[in-house]
Amino acid sequence: MVAIDSYAGGDGRLSPLSTPSATRAVLEAHGIGTKYTLGQNFLVNDDVLKKIIALAEVGEDDRILEVGPGIGTLTIALLKHAAGVVAIERDPDLPAVLADTLHPWREKFALVEKDALDVTRDDIVSVASTMVEPGGDAGCLDRASSAANETAQWAVSQSEDCLSESRYRVAVPQEELRPSLPSKLVANLPYAVAATVVLDYFESFPFLDSATIMVQKEVADRMAAAVGTKNYGAYTVKLGLYAEPVGRFAVGPGNFFPPPRVDSAVIRLNRRVPLMADGAPASPEVIAAAALMADAAFTNRRKTIANSCKTYFSGRGPISLGAGPSAQEGAPGIVLPDGAAIAEHLPAIFDAAAIDPRRRGETLTQQEFLALGAALLKVTAA
Repeated sequence: MVAIDSYAGGDGRLSPLSTPSATRAVLEAHGIGTKYTLGQNFLVNDDVLKKIIALAEVGEDDRILEVGPGIGTLTIALLKHAAGVVAIERDPDLPAVLADTLHPWREKFALVEKDALDVTRDDIVSVASTMVEPGGDAGCLDRASSAANETAQWAVSQSEDCLSESRYRVAVPQEELRPSLPSKLVANLPYAVAATVVLDYFESFPFLDSATIMVQKEVADRMAAAVGTKNYGAYTVKLGLYAEPVGRFAVGPGNFFPPPRVDSAVIRLNRRVPLMADGAPASPEVIAAAALMADAAFTNRRKTIANSCKTYFSGRGPISLGAGPSAQEGAPGIVLPDGAAIAEHLPAIFDAAAIDPRRRGETLTQQEFLALGAALLKVTAA
């Protein structure tokens, strides 16, 4: 096992793990390998790490959300620049690795052991509260190795415990807790779930102001696609209701261990407030309805929105719209009529939105989809 404090670096690298040999050494020291089924391709280029930090504009006051920290390569770079990192990891073999590689920054790190697609706001709040201000308790990761010591006694109340999904318990006086939610998502995302994670997190976690993420090049193309292009589709529209691309750069397969079979890109997305035609901010209900209309309009990409929407809604039962993060917290969404009834109302919906039903989905702007969403709510409520 490598001495834990050696990961603090000193060789001029932003992350001492950003080489194939260092990555291989950590994996071998812990008796594990990369798992293809989890999409594990570890970044091994320090210059790419520097570009990610720069694009994300990570500062000393920032708290970061990271999905898929792996062995901690990017995490170390983030911890050297930010106030703290909350990471989400589903691989049960990696918390012990992170306890080792991130030990020098243990007071600034908290871990959620959960599938990224199942994480809730409460999960993040719970572990974020375990990271105290500088000078406070050493934090959850400091107890990672102690968690294996079954003789440890924790004579503290539930309210005083710092309890994370990773089973690490830390006694932290209540007055020292300084819960602060992360405002930036910065991650080398598992490619199989990257698109879903980004859209879901912008929708469900309003405390996130930006996302700077490593994704497959084709996914980045969809995220940044312009109206009328081949990559512009329902996903582009729905993501655009929450965020807009502000920068990106390409990353080749040789920058990973093991190399993936696809090209990658890092893209930054900033949260945006979508506006209606009159300049007023769109309500969460209208945004949810616009996303539904985007799915409907792209059912058959080469057909008119009239035909695509009719195909999408016909035969469907009642449709429930979640209104953003409130839906995740248990608040009831909006229940629309069944799909067949909506299909009958489509001419009135297109008329109310002042949109020609002979157009195709790829020609509609995000603002026009907002108009369709507002029209859907208005017509079906009448």
